Amino acid sequence: MKLRDLVYRLYARRVEGRLDHAAVPKHIGVILDGNRRWAKASGGTTEQGHQAGADKISELLGWCEETDVEVVTLWMLSTDNLDRPEVELRPLLAIIENTVRNLAADGRWRVHHVGNLDILPGHTQAVLKEAEQGTADVKGILVNVAVGYGGRQEIADAVRSLLLEHHEKGTSIEELAEILDIDHISEHLYTRGQPDPDLVIRTSGEQRLSGFMLWQSAHSEYYFCEVFWPAFRKVDFLRALRDYAARHRRYGT
Repeated sequence: MKLRDLVYRLYARRVEGRLDHAAVPKHIGVILDGNRRWAKASGGTTEQGHQAGADKISELLGWCEETDVEVVTLWMLSTDNLDRPEVELRPLLAIIENTVRNLAADGRWRVHHVGNLDILPGHTQAVLKEAEQGTADVKGILVNVAVGYGGRQEIADAVRSLLLEHHEKGTSIEELAEILDIDHISEHLYTRGQPDPDLVIRTSGEQRLSGFMLWQSAHSEYYFCEVFWPAFRKVDFLRALRDYAARHRRYGT
């Protein structure tokens, strides 16, 4: 073991030892950013960057399990990403499909898709459905795989679903306008029934949400990390938790 690796492990243990598990976020959203830039910096291909990012996911979930996190939302593919050239999009979708299959096969995670299935290729839809159905009874961490996800799209889909539901009930527009509140919309989000994210982590140094969980993150804490996603380490994760625990969440009061 190199001296640098030893120092890193000792430091990670020190940070973890001082972590208050009672103050750990129950739901963490992660924007997995920087795969392509990591690949470029390391002399690899874009596909290698995406694969390295996919390989990091199991490590992250292991760290979450160790620290009592209950829900993790992973933004793996945005609606904007679907506009990428076919030569990049096709292998990226294959990597995502294999990653979702592996998460389901692991047996420790309950996989749930968040996003618009209709805009995804049929084979990707099938993998997501199979993973969700096959892990429905798993008691471990709930892993939301955000594939074909956009925050504005989610809100539009929620409103559309709400309108159709009340149309089927015979509710008039005037009646719906009279009773409509935020809970009605929340009940139609991709994450309905789940707690909102306490903490949102974004890697790669970008300091914006880019449409990630726009509705759910109204009271979330944000942690922006300079490291590219494939290079994200346990100590980076622990620092995010430590930073979160040090904040006082006021919820507007």
